[in-house]
Amino acid sequence: MVGGGQLARMTHEAGIPLGIRFKLLSDTPQDSAAQVVSDVVIGDYRDLDTLREFARGCDVITFDHEHVPTEHLRALEADGIPVRPGPDALVHAQDKGVMRARLDAIGVPCPRHRIVTDPADVAAFAAEGLAAGAALEGGGHEGPSGKGGGGRRAGGFPVVLKTVRGGYDGKGVWVVDSAEEAADPFRAGVPVLAEEKVDYVRELAANVVRSPHGQAVAYPVVESQQVGGVCDTVIAPAPGLDGALALRAEELALRIAKELDVVGHLAVELFEIRHADGSPGVLVNELAMRPHNSGHWSMDGAITSQFANHVRAVLDLPLGDPRPRAGWTVMVNVLGGDYPDMYSAYLHCMARDPQLKIHMYGKDVKPGRKVGHVNTYGDDLDDVLERARHAAGYLRGTITE
Repeated sequence: MVGGGQLARMTHEAGIPLGIRFKLLSDTPQDSAAQVVSDVVIGDYRDLDTLREFARGCDVITFDHEHVPTEHLRALEADGIPVRPGPDALVHAQDKGVMRARLDAIGVPCPRHRIVTDPADVAAFAAEGLAAGAALEGGGHEGPSGKGGGGRRAGGFPVVLKTVRGGYDGKGVWVVDSAEEAADPFRAGVPVLAEEKVDYVRELAANVVRSPHGQAVAYPVVESQQVGGVCDTVIAPAPGLDGALALRAEELALRIAKELDVVGHLAVELFEIRHADGSPGVLVNELAMRPHNSGHWSMDGAITSQFANHVRAVLDLPLGDPRPRAGWTVMVNVLGGDYPDMYSAYLHCMARDPQLKIHMYGKDVKPGRKVGHVNTYGDDLDDVLERARHAAGYLRGTITE
């Protein structure tokens, strides 16, 4: 596996019962996965010679991030090393411009968007949105990709700007209210994608897993709550979600996985919207082709976790059952704070809630850094939410009783 973060750590954990031997390419010995995997190579994934040397003896290569250069992955495939997901699929998670173009081509509903070249072009994009919004109000027809108007912004400022490569957890994303505010994204020296700012009901995620021979499974659609651009809470399944819309979101994620030839786990981040007639709909926000924060609940709340199914898919083994074990599962991220005594926090949380599942990543605690997560489950959503939020808050130090 390429990448030594917490996703690799939890993927390794899922492979242990299957007797899978992992080899890890990690940046440093202190990385989360490097602390637990026995066969670790320290090196730079951006260096092709390092990748080639690492790949020797591997049956298959997979990743815990999307940042390995596409041309390096093609070189590994040319060397006869299976890469899953392959570069033709993974590029859609690496490059937001490529992703939007492909999703448009296969008719997937997305926010209005285009590549922009400078702040003046951002202003032109905003003006185009105002014109499109006026047309929707006048004629009531649907916009590009079959999107209706209604409960989302029809255009104008604010506009969301994203560097096409390299962003995550809110990094590489700007919300600007004018052309004058739009200069920073262009200083990165990479193309910039402009998108309408969607007036959404909430954020959802559809997680699916697909194997090389085409078997695929879908997890329940979840609600994902963000704080400061970082995932804070995931509720599985999404409470109050229209059944037909949930099925549509799962089918959409499965179709994307098939069309893009994804092998392994695919997370499709979604905006839930309301069309002009009040009917519910979804727009695709982002794609991730690896285990994803919105699927961490499955470690304790599903019959087969996203990590176990990713391992099965990468090795072309039969996929496991994705159905939930309980009526509700809640995942809350533990973000680093200033709390110095994590051991006593463990004692409090474990004693208070014996059913609580704590997953820590072995990271140094820094303010705002994801250092772990907690999972709770049960049949009373209010109770499950309270337990998860209390535990995460106590571990962080924002709750002390």
